[in-house]
Amino acid sequence: MASIVAVTRLALTQFRNYDGLRLDTDGRPVVLTGPNGAGKTNLLEALSFLAPGRGLRRASLAEVTRRPADASPDERGGWAVSARLATPKAGVPVTLGTGLERDEGSGTARRVVRIDGRPAKSQTALGAWLAVIWLTPQMDRLFIEGPGERRRFLDRLVFALQPEHARQLSEFESVLRERGRLLKEERDGGRPADPVWLDALEEKLAANGVAIAAARRDLVARLAATVGEVADAPFPTPLVAIAGSMEEELAGAPALAAEESYRQRLKSGRRRDAAAGMTLDGPHRSDLMVSHAGKRRPAADCSTGEQKALLIALTLAHARLLAAERGSAPILLLDEIAAHLDRTRREALFDAVIALNAQAWLTGTDAAWFEALRDRAQHFSVQDGRIEGKL
Repeated sequence: MASIVAVTRLALTQFRNYDGLRLDTDGRPVVLTGPNGAGKTNLLEALSFLAPGRGLRRASLAEVTRRPADASPDERGGWAVSARLATPKAGVPVTLGTGLERDEGSGTARRVVRIDGRPAKSQTALGAWLAVIWLTPQMDRLFIEGPGERRRFLDRLVFALQPEHARQLSEFESVLRERGRLLKEERDGGRPADPVWLDALEEKLAANGVAIAAARRDLVARLAATVGEVADAPFPTPLVAIAGSMEEELAGAPALAAEESYRQRLKSGRRRDAAAGMTLDGPHRSDLMVSHAGKRRPAADCSTGEQKALLIALTLAHARLLAAERGSAPILLLDEIAAHLDRTRREALFDAVIALNAQAWLTGTDAAWFEALRDRAQHFSVQDGRIEGKL
């Protein structure tokens, strides 16, 4: 069994509807129940900021600040999330912290990250200590929405194994925007784009783009193998693959050759991309393909219940992969996960979490949904931004 990594203390300051909060746990799964709007999902969102990225709601940093409520996002103060982490990696508890800080002089805001109180260079440092994955009700439409949501889902899975992937994605997207801006200015009759500068941008895009595509291909291959090893009955077995020009090229060519090929395609496609108003080739156009193995049917064509079950099966497979690769299971954030599962699947999910030796944080409006967990979990009531007590 993998070692457990668990949040044993969560502290919030000026976060969403929490003026301040401290919640102590003992490492078991945490069940949070209460009415809609009480702040259950806000607690999960706070935990999601302990991983690289924008959190489970993809909110801007200013949006999660509690008050003053009547101020614009740019006028609000900062917020902070801190967690004491029990981890076998350090042998002693480690404290992770992140939040929004504003410079009193300039008013500019930035996200800060601290490990045991010491500033870290970037969010990537969080990933070295903690892997966090989540399922939310909004993700129930993952298989029927556009490929952008599936790419973001896949990239979060990659982050957990390769924290550096977050930096590569951020750099790729920044350079992509800069190239698009230069091409648009030239198309609209502005100053001709400097070809030397475009060459330099496209060289960066090629290097980061191939690294991104390679990381995704590697994750999908390992995820497919993990899914094939264990059947999560009563959940269906998902078949996974990735579709994209760069990923396909990497299947038959070394990375350096793929970089050069992509660089040349970007250069020859400048006029086409300028006319389209976007870069039409690259890993930002790839898609995660998922299908129901038993029915040989794309996930998008499955029923709503089957799609949710496929998503849960994928998440459990990813958690097992993380446990094998990192030596410990990730923190699982499961928002309203039990509401639309029948009793058999609810209990199977709970048993899978316990078998993973994972600390899951689960929310719901009805405490009865979690009766099967009983003393295998800690149960708390959430009321209007407060933890009312342990049930």
